[in-house]
Amino acid sequence: MTKSDEDVLDELERAIVGLLFISESDYPFETIYWKELPEISPQFLRNLTRHGESAPVEIMNLNDFFRVAVTEESWRSEESRRAAAKYRNLVRILKDDLEDAKVYRVGEINITVYIVGLNRTGNWLGVSTRVVET
Repeated sequence: MTKSDEDVLDELERAIVGLLFISESDYPFETIYWKELPEISPQFLRNLTRHGESAPVEIMNLNDFFRVAVTEESWRSEESRRAAAKYRNLVRILKDDLEDAKVYRVGEINITVYIVGLNRTGNWLGVSTRVVET
């Protein structure tokens, strides 16, 4: 059964409640809904983030981007293990409900991250956050 854009966005909203992406600074997630966009191009992403023409755009797969976040090591705190479970749920939604979901990292140092895929409706859905890497 095809889920509506609203159903997928609702699932994503519930999945990201209280979830912060840990880097040199911690940022929350926001949902993304891009209608009637034929493709995600580097130029589209640079314009969206107000980066210049030379800003790098890196494409990653979900597993590589979330590798550390989803890991549930026995030495981690209970809070960290709960966060890992929430990350696994988020990744599951992105993989199950969206086609060809990818991670797009735009810029350097203060990097805008878009994690999006195509819903069966033809619209791009997902989440965004920021990472700081110096």
